[in-house]
Amino acid sequence: MKLVCGVDEAGRGPLAGPVFAAAVILDRNKTIHGLADSKKLSEKKRDALALQIRRDALFWSIGTASVEEIDSINILQASLLAMKRAIERLPVFPDEILVDGLYCPDVALPSKAIVKGDSLIPEISAASILAKTARDGIMMELHQAFPEFGFDRHKGYPTRSHLEALERHGPSSIHRKSFAPVKALLK
Repeated sequence: MKLVCGVDEAGRGPLAGPVFAAAVILDRNKTIHGLADSKKLSEKKRDALALQIRRDALFWSIGTASVEEIDSINILQASLLAMKRAIERLPVFPDEILVDGLYCPDVALPSKAIVKGDSLIPEISAASILAKTARDGIMMELHQAFPEFGFDRHKGYPTRSHLEALERHGPSSIHRKSFAPVKALLK
């Protein structure tokens, strides 16, 4: 049986927190209904699917890249690094890696980038859901440390309330200093 691994990231756009990626190899004998691009699902549906993916997938793993890595190598490279880490944490070598987007991480396995893959390929949809729910979970934890920013509501994305909190309180240690709104406040 050919092992196809779907890979996607979550958290390229936020002003704060790490970027996450997931790698998922689905079990062809266990259909998971409702897989879709994580951004098109409600939080409740994403959370339910994440539990099912973790239970029923053959293999899955999560990789991250830190705020420091994002600021050091840029968000695209950090996203690819998180993807590479997720793939390398799998207990098996997949036969093929399908990645959402335009670029593939630097791994010594056959890889293919697919634009809108998170809406087209079940393995990538599953990876999208795991990456998003894992990142959201960390942002909820970071909200406890930095409640003044409202990470529980926007997960670090540049919403009006987040930008206002940044103006009021200045950047925290988990804000991405290389991102324009944060960089502007540091000058």
